[in-house]
Amino acid sequence: MRILLVGSGGREHTLAWKLRQSAHCDALYAAPGNAGIAQLAECVPIAPKAIPELVAFATQNAIDFVVVGPESPLIAGLADALQEAGIPCFGPTRAAAQLEGSKAFAKQVLAQVNAPTAPFAVFDDPDAAQAYLRERFLDRPCVVKADGEALGKGVFVCDTLGDALDAVEFLMVERGLGEAGRRIVIEDRLHGREMSLLCLTDGHIALPMPPVRDYKRALDGDRGPNTGGMGCYTPLPDATPALIEAAMHTIVRPVIDEMARRATPYRGVLYAGLMVQEEQPYTLEFNCRFGDPEAQVLMPLLAGDLVELMVATVEGRLHETALRFSPRAAVCLVLASGGYPSEYRTGLPIEGLEQASQRTDVLIFHAGTRYEDGRLVTGGGRVLNVVGLGDTLAQARANAYSAAQQIHFEGMYYRNDIAQ
Repeated sequence: MRILLVGSGGREHTLAWKLRQSAHCDALYAAPGNAGIAQLAECVPIAPKAIPELVAFATQNAIDFVVVGPESPLIAGLADALQEAGIPCFGPTRAAAQLEGSKAFAKQVLAQVNAPTAPFAVFDDPDAAQAYLRERFLDRPCVVKADGEALGKGVFVCDTLGDALDAVEFLMVERGLGEAGRRIVIEDRLHGREMSLLCLTDGHIALPMPPVRDYKRALDGDRGPNTGGMGCYTPLPDATPALIEAAMHTIVRPVIDEMARRATPYRGVLYAGLMVQEEQPYTLEFNCRFGDPEAQVLMPLLAGDLVELMVATVEGRLHETALRFSPRAAVCLVLASGGYPSEYRTGLPIEGLEQASQRTDVLIFHAGTRYEDGRLVTGGGRVLNVVGLGDTLAQARANAYSAAQQIHFEGMYYRNDIAQ
């Protein structure tokens, strides 16, 4: 098969690495790719949201199958456009991708199927939102969410009424995140331990992957601003089979059934961000694709052929397959540019990557990298993903941190408490 991978981050490098291992992958292209992906695929300079250009490239180059990494092109309708051109695409349609594209839509679907989630209210008017906050959250915390796509930066966990009022002002009045903040969701704050549960679904059945725990805050101890993700690990010692089945039974399967009932079947990866409170899973949010960096710990443990699984997903044949993972552990560290997630420099030389890559039980996936004058340099906020593998979580963690210590670029930082 001739496969086109859409995206340019660490998740996409990981997917390219796994796709290349398939006996079904005869040729791999990436749009636009990065310096790491370029070692595995032919990169083409097409942006992920340039839908007409992507469809034209796929048509002109006899692409048999398209794999979409990031959410933006799915929310914009890339899967629909490819389907209209007769090209199979791994990823949900625009209507189904609303589960990530609109926080209000996702909460309404959850309410429709009585799935456990925090009480919420939706607002289009900032004055009404602030009046609601003063009435309901005078002395307790809440969460304010931009309704639209905000690249992981639209959730504000507010400890005080002042914080919540400021979040509404930033989103709805100042439009700090653009159109994403035109509508907002305000919900009660849940307390407990977070868990990411990713599932493959063909619109009929769902197959869960090992749960992952990720770290959104920039600094150790969950301090600092929210980011796209600073690291993660799997397996979770506290994720029992009973807990996973409870999440599948009360959240994932009802939502998939509801999307089918609405004639907008969901096919692809459904990522449920969960909060576990008194051993009951509650839904925080949905994502319509592999997580980044969750994919970086799941793909190295996947025992099957990724292309076969993706094609079965698109064709509604998941019942014919098995989703198998190694019992080993994986820990991912994100090496970030100084200043991320705010302003940061690019074009900084990266040293020590070759030595770190040669370590046993270590994989390194590129995120924000590029070549300048034959030299590997930084090209983004999240620069590299260092994945340590091991028979135990402690071994995987030690391998990841030992490798990270060999890599250097000016201003580089990473969290020291991943999987601690």
